[in-house]
Formats: sequence, C-alpha cells, structure tokens
Amino acid sequence: MAGEGLDERCTPGPGSFAVDGRDGRVGRVVGRAGAGEDVRLRPPGGGPEWSCPADALRPAPPGVVLRARVTEINREGQLPR
Repeated sequence: MAGEGLDERCTPGPGSFAVDGRDGRVGRVVGRAGAGEDVRLRPPGGGPEWSCPADALRPAPPGVVLRARVTEINREGQLPR
C-alpha cells in the first residue's frame, strides 16, 4: 500500500519543501541534524530552524509549495538592499 515502508529514499531533499507531520508546519529542508535521523527545516520567509524526525516528514503538496514560495518572495522584497 502507498505510504507504507517509507525510508530515507523518500525523504525530501535539501532545498525542497516538506511538511512536519507532527504539527503540520511547512519548511524548506536545509539538511540533516545529528546522526542523520532528524531533518532540519526552516520556515518560509525566515525564522528559527527546527528538527523533525525523518519518519514524520512528508513532501509538501503543490499548493503548499506555491504558498511557501510566495511567502519567501514577499519576504525577499521587504529586505533592505
């Protein structure tokens, strides 16, 4: 059945958006934390990173990715040059 037996090969790669299945937060994958069991995420538009267990992480659906990218673009437009 789909979704069963997920392993590291299904973990979204660095730079992609993912959803923390524990609380629904969306973040951009920035890498692995510790011994490689946790994935580090950064919220769109900035903010503190957090760790999520790889088995609780899922790829973000297209609509969520679009909203996250718009948030990042809007944030970049507000930064001083």
